Parts: sequence; structure tokens; C-alpha cells
Amino acid sequence: MIKELLYAITPENHPVIWMVVTCALGFLVAYNAYPSVLFVAREKHLMDEPESRSAHKERTPTLGGIGIFISIMVVLTLVGAFLNTKVLLLVMGSITILFFIGLKDDLAGTSPGKKLFGQLLAATLLLVFTNTRIVGFSGILEVSVLPYGLSLVFTLFVYIIIVNAYNLIDGIDGLAGSIACLVSMVYGILFLMANQLSLAILAMALVGSILAFLRCNFSKKHKIFMGDTGSMVVGFLLAFFTVSFINIVQTAPSSPYYKDAPVVAIALLFYPLLDTLRVFALRVFKYKVSPFKADRNHIHHHIINLGYSHLQATIWIVAINALIIVITFKLLPLNLNTQILCLVGYGALLYGLPFVIKAKAKTSLPEDSY
Repeated sequence: MIKELLYAITPENHPVIWMVVTCALGFLVAYNAYPSVLFVAREKHLMDEPESRSAHKERTPTLGGIGIFISIMVVLTLVGAFLNTKVLLLVMGSITILFFIGLKDDLAGTSPGKKLFGQLLAATLLLVFTNTRIVGFSGILEVSVLPYGLSLVFTLFVYIIIVNAYNLIDGIDGLAGSIACLVSMVYGILFLMANQLSLAILAMALVGSILAFLRCNFSKKHKIFMGDTGSMVVGFLLAFFTVSFINIVQTAPSSPYYKDAPVVAIALLFYPLLDTLRVFALRVFKYKVSPFKADRNHIHHHIINLGYSHLQATIWIVAINALIIVITFKLLPLNLNTQILCLVGYGALLYGLPFVIKAKAKTSLPEDSY
């Protein structure tokens, strides 16, 4: 009877229900963890002090990633027996490494070199033991398959780019969490379509934990920031989803996205990638400083400077990224190189919308209203 009951409730038989339950469980665990995290942060004065480039004016806890990490670990522990245990254990080990590096950085500071080493170590664990890597460029620039060694190096490069690009967009309330929710939900659906239930459930566990974080992140009374503790873990999971999706699709010729995996992945993470490329270019070529020198030149900072609130800026950016994803899926019948050129074009144009709308609103006002 027990055997029959276990068979009846396996993820393969009810995948959507499992995804919904996992998301709800992730939310509940994180939701109940945050009061304790906030209490400890305030009692021990573990606060972020506002500075000249900060988007906030008050001392705020920066340990929001603790709730996300605890939630994911608890959920995977509870449901892991029904899933691909090997992959999930490796994921848990990798994000644990990044969690403690991020925690140290939030509490006492960590050198960029140590953070980079931790990211490489975490990514290498998954690469070595699962062989989940980007095998080629799917025909971009006429390159289909990469040599094994180059494939490993390029996959590690993708991990580093995505983790750090995600970390850089954590600059205003709700933005990093909302982008992660959007991307994880889409990946959850794509993994479900590919019958990769372990990855789909992991993606939904992340969605649930981040939704609980966003509740606090947008709160005025119980505000908490994600911090490096969260951005390292969440950014790494988004990178893992990206590499896994591309690997699954590229090794399955029957997949509807067989030749389109790169453009889908770029579209999902378009804002972090675009903002990082833009900021790095400005720092190196215009201001002649290190590309890692912090400033307020991010797109979200400029939107805030136009007079939008944090919530409005976040809604703008997430809505635009969602629209970019929809357009990208609509254009999949096109040649891959054409898709990428179009993506860069309409993506850049759409992110100029808030500036155009604000400029038109100002010019439409009578002179005595300025």
C-alpha cells in the first residue's frame, strides 16, 4: 500500500501540482524565516549604512539571502528523495559555498578575488560531476560545436558573467528579486516541457522563496536587502538554469528550441546582461576607471533619477524584460543570427521607453508648472 501511495504522488504523475506545492512551500519557509533574520540583524546591528551612491536613506539589514538559502535547502531536502538526487545534492553543495562567501562579504567584506574563486569552484563542481555544459554556439557565427576544453572554459565564463551581472542589478527595491522570479518561472515551464522535473521544481522553489523576500524588500517597516548572500546564490542558480537549458536543448535535436537556445537564454537575462555591458563600457571607455568600480550609472539608477519610484522603476524594467521574452519567442522561426540582431535592436529600444515617456510628459506640461 505504501509503495502504491508513493507511486501515486511521484512528480512524474503530477508535475504541475508538485511545482505549485514546491513554490508554496518555498514561500512559507522563507516567510517564516524572515522575522528571525530581521530580529538578529537589528539586535546585532548588522545593517547597511547609506552612502553617497545608495538608493536608500536609512540603515537596513542586508541578510535577505539567508531566508532564500534556508528555504531552498529545506525544500530540496523535503522533496529531493523523489527527484534527481545527484544533481540536487551538487546544487546544494555549490550554493552553500557561495552562501558563506556572500555572508562573509555582507558581514565583514570579501575581496573580489575570493568571490571569483568561490564562483569558479561552485561552477566547476557541477561541470565535473554532471557534465552539464554549453556544447556549442548553435550556429552563431557559423560555430556549432566547441572542442571539449573550450566548451568547459566558455561554460565557466557564462557562469561568472551571469552571477556578476545579476549582482550588479541589485541596486533598487525589488528589481533583482523580480527579475529572478520572472526568469525562474519561464525556466520552470521550459524544464517542465523538456521533462526535466528536478530542474523545474528547483526553479519553482526559488520563485517561492524570492516572493517571500520581495514582501520584505518592498516593506517600509520590515525592509531587508538581498545582499551578496542572496545575489550570489540566486545569480548562480540562474546561471545553472541557463547552462542546463542550453545543454538539454543542444543535446536533443527533437527539441523545439534546438537551434534557438542561445537567443532564448539571452532574452531571459537581457536586462542584467545589457546593463552590465553598458556600465562596463562607460567605466572603461568614458570614465577611464576600473569596470568594477561602483557608481550610479546603471539603467535603474537613471530611471530613478527621472522621478520614478523604486516600485515604478522595477515594474518598468520587469515588464520590458517580459515583453522582450514574448517577442523573442514569436521570432523563433527566423534565422538564429537574425534573431540575435533583432533582439539587440528591440531590446535596446524598449529600455529607452521610460526616458522617452518622461521626456514627453515634461514637454507637455505648461511652462509655469516647472
